[in-house]
Amino acid sequence: MPIGPARMPLFDHLGELRMRLVRIVACLAVAVCVFYFAAPQMGQFLLLPIADFLPFDANTGYVDLVALDPFEAFAVRFEIALFFSFIATSPVILWQLLAFFLPALKPKERKWFTPTFIVAVCLFILGVVFCYAVILSAAFQWLTDQAAGLGYVEPRMNSYIDIIIKFEIAFGCAFELPLVIFYLVIFDIVPYKKLRASWRVVYIVLMVLCAVITPDASPVTMLLLFAALIALYELSLFMARIVLARRIKRQNAELAEEEAEYADGEAE
Repeated sequence: MPIGPARMPLFDHLGELRMRLVRIVACLAVAVCVFYFAAPQMGQFLLLPIADFLPFDANTGYVDLVALDPFEAFAVRFEIALFFSFIATSPVILWQLLAFFLPALKPKERKWFTPTFIVAVCLFILGVVFCYAVILSAAFQWLTDQAAGLGYVEPRMNSYIDIIIKFEIAFGCAFELPLVIFYLVIFDIVPYKKLRASWRVVYIVLMVLCAVITPDASPVTMLLLFAALIALYELSLFMARIVLARRIKRQNAELAEEEAEYADGEAE
C-alpha cells in the first residue's frame, strides 16, 4: 500500500484525501451495480429473522411487503444494494481511511496499524452478525406487540428495510467500542486505573449511548446492546491490562539491566 510522507503541504494532503475518497466511491459504485440485480434475494435474507411477523406468500415462498409507489420499490432496492456494498467493501473503506492517517503516526505506533485494521473489520462484522442473529427478532417482536388492541401493522417496504439497515449499521459501529477503549488505555490517554475505578460512570454512559444509537429506542434493544457493550468493554480492559503488564515487566527488566550495568561500571 503506498503511504505518503508524514510532512506534506496542505494541498498535497487534500489531494491524497481526495484520491482515497475516489477509491472508496469507485469500489462502492462497482459493488452497487453488482448487488443491485441480486437485491430481491438479499432483501429476503435481511427479512428472514423477522419473517414470523410478516405476511408470507405461499406461492413464491417470499415475504410480502407493501410499496406505495414504484419509486419506493426502486429506492428500497438501491438501498439494499448500497448496504451490502458497504459491508462487502468495508475492508477497503477502512484500509483507505487508516492509511490516510498512518503517516502522522510514530514508527512505534505504526506497528499497530495492521492489527487495528483486522480487529476493526472483525468487530464491525461481528456487530452486524450479532444484530442479525439476536437483536432483530426480539426487537420486532416487541415493536409489533405494541399494536395489540389498537390495530394492525402494515409491513411497508421502505420502513422495514430502512430500520433493519439502521439496526445493522448501528450495531456494527457500536461494536468498535473495544478498539477505542483499548487504545485510550495503551496510549495512556485515559489511565487504566481511572477507567477501572469509574466503572459506574462508564456503564451509565454506555446506557445513554445505547439509547441514542438504537433506531427504535425500545427497552429490549437497548438492554441487549447494553449487555453486549459491557462484555466488550470488560474484554477490552482485560486485553489492555495484559499488554500493560507485559510493558511494565519489560520496562522493569530494562531498568534492572541499566542498574546492573551502572553498578558494574562503578565497581570497575
